[in-house]
Amino acid sequence: ILQLFRMDMIEDPGCFWVTMKGCGPHVVDEIEYKKLNAEMNEFYDKACEDEVKPITLEKDQLCVVFSEELKCWCRAVVKSIMYCADHYQIECFLVDYAKYAFVKSKDVRVAVEGFMQIPFRAKKCGLYCTKPVTLHVNLCEDTAKIVPAKRWDNAATRYFQRLLEATTQIKAKLCSVEDNTFHVILYVTIEDEKVCINDDLVLKKFAHFEEAKENIQSPTKEQDNQTSLNVDSPPVEIVNPALAFRPVRLQEKVPMNLEAGGDNVCQKHTICCVSLIGHTEPELAVSELAQDKFLGPDFTESYSWPAIARGCDVVAISYQGNDPFLYIPPVLAFLQVESCYKALPKRNGPLVLILCPGWRKAQLVFELLKKYSRCSRLIRPTLIILGKKKEEAETVKIQGCEIIVTTPYSLLRLYEHHLFLFSGLCHLILDEIEVLFSEAAEQVFVILGYYKKNLVNEEWKYSPHQIIAVGTQWNKHIGRLIKEFMNDPYIVITALEEASIYGNVQQVVQRCVSSERTAVLLKIMDFTPNNLQKVLVFTNSVDEVEIVHKALKSNSILAFKIHKEIEFNFKDFLEHWTKSFSSGSRVVLVLTDDCMQFLEITDASCVIHFSFPSSPTIFGQRLYSMSDNFHNTIKDSSDQDHQQARSVIMLTENSECHTVGILRYLERAEADIPPGLSGVLEAEEKKFARPLCTCLKMFGTCKNRTACPDRHEINLQIDMLQNMASKTIQTSGYVTVLPLHIVNATNYFGRIVDKEKDQYTVLAEEINEYFKETSNRVAAQKVEKLALYGFCEETVFHRVQVVETSSKEEENFNIKIKYVDEGRTSQVQSSQLLHLPARFQHLPPQAVEFVVCRVKPIDNDTEWNPRVTRYIHQKIERKPHEAKVIFTLGNTVWIDPMVRVTRLSDLKMYVNEYSVRSEILSTGLGTDNPEHILQLQKLCEHVKLSHTKNLDSCSPASDRCHASSPSSRRVRDKLSFHLLTPFITPSTVTVKVQIVRIDDYKCEFSKEKVIFSACSEGKLYSADMELYQCILTEKSACVIKDKEAIIVLRKEKKGAWCKLLKNKNPHVSFDFEYLEDYEDKSPFPVGTKKLHCTAAVTEELVDFSEDSGAESDE
Repeated sequence: ILQLFRMDMIEDPGCFWVTMKGCGPHVVDEIEYKKLNAEMNEFYDKACEDEVKPITLEKDQLCVVFSEELKCWCRAVVKSIMYCADHYQIECFLVDYAKYAFVKSKDVRVAVEGFMQIPFRAKKCGLYCTKPVTLHVNLCEDTAKIVPAKRWDNAATRYFQRLLEATTQIKAKLCSVEDNTFHVILYVTIEDEKVCINDDLVLKKFAHFEEAKENIQSPTKEQDNQTSLNVDSPPVEIVNPALAFRPVRLQEKVPMNLEAGGDNVCQKHTICCVSLIGHTEPELAVSELAQDKFLGPDFTESYSWPAIARGCDVVAISYQGNDPFLYIPPVLAFLQVESCYKALPKRNGPLVLILCPGWRKAQLVFELLKKYSRCSRLIRPTLIILGKKKEEAETVKIQGCEIIVTTPYSLLRLYEHHLFLFSGLCHLILDEIEVLFSEAAEQVFVILGYYKKNLVNEEWKYSPHQIIAVGTQWNKHIGRLIKEFMNDPYIVITALEEASIYGNVQQVVQRCVSSERTAVLLKIMDFTPNNLQKVLVFTNSVDEVEIVHKALKSNSILAFKIHKEIEFNFKDFLEHWTKSFSSGSRVVLVLTDDCMQFLEITDASCVIHFSFPSSPTIFGQRLYSMSDNFHNTIKDSSDQDHQQARSVIMLTENSECHTVGILRYLERAEADIPPGLSGVLEAEEKKFARPLCTCLKMFGTCKNRTACPDRHEINLQIDMLQNMASKTIQTSGYVTVLPLHIVNATNYFGRIVDKEKDQYTVLAEEINEYFKETSNRVAAQKVEKLALYGFCEETVFHRVQVVETSSKEEENFNIKIKYVDEGRTSQVQSSQLLHLPARFQHLPPQAVEFVVCRVKPIDNDTEWNPRVTRYIHQKIERKPHEAKVIFTLGNTVWIDPMVRVTRLSDLKMYVNEYSVRSEILSTGLGTDNPEHILQLQKLCEHVKLSHTKNLDSCSPASDRCHASSPSSRRVRDKLSFHLLTPFITPSTVTVKVQIVRIDDYKCEFSKEKVIFSACSEGKLYSADMELYQCILTEKSACVIKDKEAIIVLRKEKKGAWCKLLKNKNPHVSFDFEYLEDYEDKSPFPVGTKKLHCTAAVTEELVDFSEDSGAESDE
């Protein structure tokens, strides 16, 4: 029910404008509109007219106009344009005041996007299902009757207006929203009598009711589940979104309702599903759910919601376990029952505490709580993220807030200053329990201890107390949580592979060659314990079923087979499967995965994965066939007589891609990891082409290397070639940095400013001067990926590079561009790109990535809190700072310190205004990271050592077996820091050999080989390069330029080379560039798709991939 503040304008009962008040999904607080109005007036009063004046005006255009009547700037929609003697007269509709107004064109301004975020204050409404009628007179038949009409009679409109003028209170029930019109049932109070206007108009023969068309079909099928189970999903009928919280009474075989204290996983269980919506406002709940297109609870929610709503302790593990919706609706429903909390003392503390693993997840949960708590009685959620500053915790007010969302570390800081925090706490929710226990187990158990300590008070005897833990994976600490802190918990596990960990299934990994699987299987059968009498062997194909079955039969093992291409004697199989076995005898069934659901086996004692499961879901379903033998160790770990189910995974060379995932699973299951596999988790070979781990760059370490998909070792081809700007970056000493794009508190993109002569400043002035002439703004005819263009942002022109284009063949399409001199990216229209003359492309891209060292987020977090990022952004953006370069890798520069230096002109001296690192620490949201630089040095030591070993065999010919030459030392010194610029085209390859002061040289070309030799300072240098593919000898050449020899090779066949040389040479760097002659060319020719990056001189640059290089700037 929406309460209306006033009627702004009435055209007829089918079209009127209102202003709403109160709270709801379509209501914005009046204070927000006042704030918006003040900001608009301040902005447009001060803004230059030319900057915000629209270029064109057309009907239905959204704009801002100055109203002479209201004496303020207003948001408006253009309705008509009329030409007068000396100006245009614009008829506008003021969308916040529901008024028509005429303004002059000079009083019209562009609608700035920031002022259009809040919905229009005046809402267009119409009476729901109430349509006009009129009196139809038939003169021929001399009759008159009331019939439906297309427009409202004046009498009906006047009567509608008189009702609204006489009312003292107006309320509306929102029924639907269509074409930005709210269709409502209107209630008014006239002389203490409530009247439904819709009914009254019909009663007075001014209108008739018309049946509403069904916009939302009633879903009859349950949502698809990620896990395909052997039993049917519980039937859930949902008539409409309002009934989404009302699953019918279930009497079903629950596959994963693991009751603490029960030995069996699958058991008959009756669930009386409670109505969660019963205590909320139905109309508001319908609206919220309909907007979210919510069709009903999924499989896990169907079992966990009723238990949570009844106040039970719950542990829920599912593939969707990181979704807060798993617990928010039932918890909000429980909070509506105010009688449950009457026994609590009036201390105004929180009733619900939600612990999240980090600030980002806490923010998400808080936003969802704000959204859905509007559908219920007044519930005030509060987000508390505290830094290390004590005064911050002291100023937090927790009185009056029912729900606190926070992190373990923040909560403990808060508790130091609010000792009664747990005194009224009834519900403790642990979100993403596996992450909480892996990153802050000690802190979580301290909090659980505080919560348990408060339960001994007498006042808790009649008050609810509940712990809810949800997640995606089982964790060993959950067992302690259940034993020590929960009371007969309701355990729901729908991720079946996780249920096997809970059920204490023994996991065994058997490594073997694919061709020897059958022989290994027979050995496994020989050594399988006698008590494992029912064995399932899973394969992925019919042929494998036949092979395995034949091998088992030939070894006198009672075996059955089933697959989709044969008729299966189910009766004969059941007789053998269900009968009692003598010790040492067993029955084996060989099957494919698609037969599992048909058989519904749950009492197998051993599963052998002859073929590797195709997905975690299939793996879980295989394990579920042993669910009757899952053993609840939480109930009684001393029960040693229980038969332990066993899972045997046969790992071959064909399943290596799954090895890491299996090993992580074995670690969580606390199983024995076979020798030779333990190092796989740390292996980085598979991540060769992945980007360097962001956490490693930002903080020096990655807290979860095994799960992190990115690389944790330097790959010279990627880090020093593809990510490098086409300019030499100072590798040590002090530089002036200009941050232009702030990624987070310690990561920025910007420029290194040359104090003597900043070439970019000159270039930027020339570009903007050039494009000031309208005739020079030539639209790009053809937009090509990686090419450079001009782009106008507001009034400033930039050099941009296209990094992504649309696949659609359109004249004007969206593209992603990169500001090559600032480092940021944005989405623009292709028509906005301008042709950039060649003279503006000579200067290489200036954007450099900066990382401030020795500081990291608090609480073991990997992301900076937006508060500190905003603070640093406001402080440093576009201001020059002095910084010391610690380390350089490609286009990334690590700096420490980074200081803002201010010149005091009167005293003729400079002072340090602030240090960025100190500013971050002062917020309380950052902490010292002394190991950062040390970790970076260790990261590079491996690279230096590996390259140093290779240098020994490639020293000058005159002293091959002795100490390395000066050239070798130069290469070693330049390994991490020396930069040059490689380019590449499909037709040529340029190889640069760096030798100082060449006295004489010789270069011999053959079809598949190039031999270069030169003398320098009395020593002979040679490079024998056996090429990967053939070249045209007559079109290849060598020239000496500056301090290097440039060898230009013309390819025999155009196209990409996967590598350049068959054998590497540490003295050769490779520069891929299109050179028709051997004069200096611009590094950024017009209209070409070339790689623009900088490289280090290392022997590892030989295997440089053209394809990978082409995407380096994305």
